[in-house]
Amino acid sequence: QVQLVESGGGLVQAGGSLRLSCAASGSIFSINTMGWYRQSPEKQRDLVATITSAGTTNYADSVKDRFTISRDNTKNTVYLHMNSLKPEDTAVYYCVLFGAINAWGQGTQVTVSS
Repeated sequence: QVQLVESGGGLVQAGGSLRLSCAASGSIFSINTMGWYRQSPEKQRDLVATITSAGTTNYADSVKDRFTISRDNTKNTVYLHMNSLKPEDTAVYYCVLFGAINAWGQGTQVTVSS
């Protein structure tokens, strides 16, 4: 069973930066595509970024050139580096491990003040 634990959320002013981390337990981490989603109140959960086991990345248009997803397979950890944050980036951010059954973290709150 895979468990994901996110950390690194918090309150930041517009234009600031944060780095989210997602630590995964289980031996299958290195072969799985990982990703980050986010969800604002009364909105659906939207995909933010993904990264394959080979390091190929994909981003939502709204975060391109501002966010960077990366992974360290030796630490079973995936990161989301967020720069030039905007108030509309405020959301709960969830880490996901894609598989036959996707595994989700508990979420970490990111709040960007204007």
